[in-house]
Amino acid sequence: MASTHFSRALLAPRHWFTWLGVGVWFLVAQLPYRMQLAMARGLSPLLRKNKKRLHQAQTNLRLCFPDLSETERETLLRETLFSTAMAVFETGIAWFWPKSRLRKLFTITGVEHIEQARAEGQGALLLSLHFTTLDIGSAMLGQYVNYDGMYRPHANAVYDYLQKTRREAYCKGGMAFSRDNVRAMVSQLRKGRMIWYAPDRDLGEKMSVFVPFFGVPTATVTATGQFARMGRAKIIPFTQRRLDDGSGYAVTIHPPFENYPTGDDIADARRVNEFMEKEILKCPGQYFWAQPRFKTRPEGEPSVY
Repeated sequence: MASTHFSRALLAPRHWFTWLGVGVWFLVAQLPYRMQLAMARGLSPLLRKNKKRLHQAQTNLRLCFPDLSETERETLLRETLFSTAMAVFETGIAWFWPKSRLRKLFTITGVEHIEQARAEGQGALLLSLHFTTLDIGSAMLGQYVNYDGMYRPHANAVYDYLQKTRREAYCKGGMAFSRDNVRAMVSQLRKGRMIWYAPDRDLGEKMSVFVPFFGVPTATVTATGQFARMGRAKIIPFTQRRLDDGSGYAVTIHPPFENYPTGDDIADARRVNEFMEKEILKCPGQYFWAQPRFKTRPEGEPSVY
């Protein structure tokens, strides 16, 4: 896998508007952190104009939190919209802040779990979730853990270049490769590398089994256990949480899964979902509820969206 190189084609006139947007994004990212929090809070109501995403978030919250009142779910939705808006600012911080400035914004615990895996010469899948804080959490992790990561290529060439190069800069020597590049992932794991990996997306029935996620039968990928087995790797989860007082973030590297994988795809998928449920409940407004998490339904069930 070669590092990403800049192409002159990215300077073509059709990309100028995108570059202008990147320049504005860079300048906004230099503002004080609390000012960016306030800007995200003020802009978050605009996200209601995206009716498709709004409907998906409302549906997901209704399915996953049926015991909440309408008022309570609306409060959670507002927090979700704020977190989604803040993700734009947090990604700018992750991409454009120097590491010394970023380091002042968070605390991290559990690094010993990574050090233990390294001492044993064993690779690990760094199991993550699609929290809205995904990018800033990954950048913070890179201050202490050298890892590679999987990403989804973007249709916009400039954004794809930035996404790949900035994520590779999270840690020295880190590589970002397409999520479809299974061979690269397995190879890196067998070399003892750490790989960032977030499996909480609906990738269709062929790649999944149906297991509960907040009580809803959910198409859950079986690849987590398969990658661990093929790569002879541990599963070491990590999460990040934006602190309520606006002071920054707490990053937690959790203990490795024990006795995983078991060889039972359903049991292994359930184990992942149960971990994710527990972590989401710690800060439910920071999860990316606007994704079509329940798009694939068991045979005979109608679409929930």
